[in-house]
Amino acid sequence: MKVLIIGCGRVGSSVAKEMCEAGHEIIMIDWSQDALNKAASRGILPDSFKGTVVVGDGTDEDLLRRAGIESADALVAVTDGDNRNIMAAQIAREIFKVPKVVCRIRDPIREEVYKELGLMTICLTKIGAAMIEDMLQGE
Repeated sequence: MKVLIIGCGRVGSSVAKEMCEAGHEIIMIDWSQDALNKAASRGILPDSFKGTVVVGDGTDEDLLRRAGIESADALVAVTDGDNRNIMAAQIAREIFKVPKVVCRIRDPIREEVYKELGLMTICLTKIGAAMIEDMLQGE
């Protein structure tokens, strides 16, 4: 698969590393060169990372085209901002017709709205809260 990942924090860089090691073509996009450098210095994106790294705004259509979105099989939006993630996801899905689009949302209320729009979302807030509740109840 050809996968564009927007956001090179801990989640994005970890997904990039795993997907790259599995043989997929990975394009990492982050507006901050510092974020990309941190991922490399933490060893999350090691020297062996064979993906492509693009510095820029993951909601910019021209940048997405240059990064290869028109032939992408998937896009993952995992920046720190819900608005940026949803915007990138909608652009990928609606404009570029990317077959698989996954979007991280922190706000559980927003997640429900975006699911209703047909977007694949993951809300770590809800997942974390459910796990804590399970742990506290001994399940």
